[in-house]
Amino acid sequence: MSLQFRGNKMTTVFIAGSIRIKNLDQLVIERVRKIVNSGYKVVVGDANGADSSIQKLLLELGGQNTTVFSSSNHPRNNLGDWHVHVVNSEHAPGTRAFFTAKDLKMAEIADYGLMVWDSQSTGTLSNVIELLSQNKYSAVFVNKEKTFEVIKTPSDLKKLISYMSLTALEKAEQKIKLSQKMNKLDNNQIQISL
Repeated sequence: MSLQFRGNKMTTVFIAGSIRIKNLDQLVIERVRKIVNSGYKVVVGDANGADSSIQKLLLELGGQNTTVFSSSNHPRNNLGDWHVHVVNSEHAPGTRAFFTAKDLKMAEIADYGLMVWDSQSTGTLSNVIELLSQNKYSAVFVNKEKTFEVIKTPSDLKKLISYMSLTALEKAEQKIKLSQKMNKLDNNQIQISL
């Protein structure tokens, strides 16, 4: 996935991942290093797991163009003492919907996504789907396979979902209504091509 400037606007990359992932693979570290060295803006969440690991890496790499997004006035993690963008949510604090508000805002602001995925997390998968629904690309590092999948189309997303176990697919159906989201993306692609 090559990132570039669009006009005078600096490229913004939404970096996130599964809460279960605490150690970033060397391939992810190199990708984040390229983003920082290119001077791109980075938006990252405040959760434990991948978010805090990404923040730690950004701090080590001197990623000064970083903004931490939080659904509360006191972010759970802000390791670099970066600017905090608080996203107001009308949902009850601590609920999935409460924390999802910040992810939706980061997807809206970003030009691209870099996701670190455990092949189970519905939050990370939702971020990929949200970016795709806005015609934005994601590079998804599938942690157990140690490979990147670039998601540009609903077909790419189907390939990504093929890494999920049956149990993970069932949970995704319950939590985020995965098949409905897939159908909506497919229908949008059909309408665009007409």
